[in-house]
Amino acid sequence: MTLLVIGTGGREYREYLLASIGSRYRVHLLLGEEPTWERAHIAGWTVLDSPGETVDAAEMVAAARAVAGPVRGVLSWDEARVLQTAKVAHALGLPGGDPDVAMRCRDKHLTRVALRAAGVPQPASVLVHGLKEALEAAEAIGYPVVLKPRALAASLGVVLARTPHDLADRFGFARDTTVPGAWTYETVLVEEYATGAEVSVDAAVHGGHVSPLFLARKDIGYPPYFEEVGHLVDAGDPLLTDPGILRIVADTHAALGVTDAMTHTELRLTPTGPKVIEVNGRLGGDLIPYLGLRATGIDPGLAAAAVACGLPPEVTADRRLVGAVRFRYPDKDDTTIDGIDIDTTALPADVDRITALAGPGDVVSPPPAGTLWGRIALATAVSGTVAGCAAALDAAEAALTVRVR
Repeated sequence: MTLLVIGTGGREYREYLLASIGSRYRVHLLLGEEPTWERAHIAGWTVLDSPGETVDAAEMVAAARAVAGPVRGVLSWDEARVLQTAKVAHALGLPGGDPDVAMRCRDKHLTRVALRAAGVPQPASVLVHGLKEALEAAEAIGYPVVLKPRALAASLGVVLARTPHDLADRFGFARDTTVPGAWTYETVLVEEYATGAEVSVDAAVHGGHVSPLFLARKDIGYPPYFEEVGHLVDAGDPLLTDPGILRIVADTHAALGVTDAMTHTELRLTPTGPKVIEVNGRLGGDLIPYLGLRATGIDPGLAAAAVACGLPPEVTADRRLVGAVRFRYPDKDDTTIDGIDIDTTALPADVDRITALAGPGDVVSPPPAGTLWGRIALATAVSGTVAGCAAALDAAEAALTVRVR
């Protein structure tokens, strides 16, 4: 069965998905340059004309039609490729082929409009075209407020403003932050600041039925920014079966019209109840699905491939463990890395992975200059308890020595 996969992302973050899918499917990859590590998991590939990018939907449709044998599904876990993936699926008459649904997830303002019409709990949100409108919106909502780009993910460009001075100083950050392959808007969202813990739910949607797979609790750092510095997935987390959470997640998908896709829904557990922060039409990032795999045994790669092909996903857990990830950043802006050493003898058994993300000569910065690209190392842990994961990640952090020039 041939599955078209568009882009792969970084090896450290996404290889486990491609490896799982390649074990059952004939994977044909569309990407912007010759594959390297991906070759071990794919049957074929097409290098698109756009150097280093896969952003032209028309080019992708033509490439998909040239693949030998019938393509049963189209899949991407890259936020900047979600809309193009839906367009390819639509052109081929495959599941998930509704670009309007993809846009309602991709464009944060369209998400807000759809959820508001359906009465789904969410923070107040106003779309503004400039600083003057932003100040007026913040005054109406009440400080503090959150400034958010319309078309990004992973909390990129999201910043808190507690005063009009903060808002004026940080408006450009929210408006101008971008990533390769994403489009930019002159408009920005000014939103109510929802207090409380933040969680995310990764779900498989097949024929309109929403199956939550994992719930992750997010660790946020570097205020006033919302950098995601760690996540924890507990297979026994009571929130994963909480009727209120499940109802809001189901209502959110119905409001957006999602019928066949993998989704990543972020919520704040506010004093007045859960509120939806955003929805991504793809698997979660930051190794959250990997933690879910290790904690529950549910394979997110195979679930994603199944729904992309119009098949029911396997969503039954076979274990109840806890998985967590923590990211390491440099201490100062424009830090030149000389090397990262890992004392493996100091690692307890619960440390699952520890990986250097920066090498000699790399120049990196902590947020806000660095954000995702400022990470210099990551560690994951799998344990029977939350406390066990925390202790393992503390040990992993202590085992890292970062040498700088």
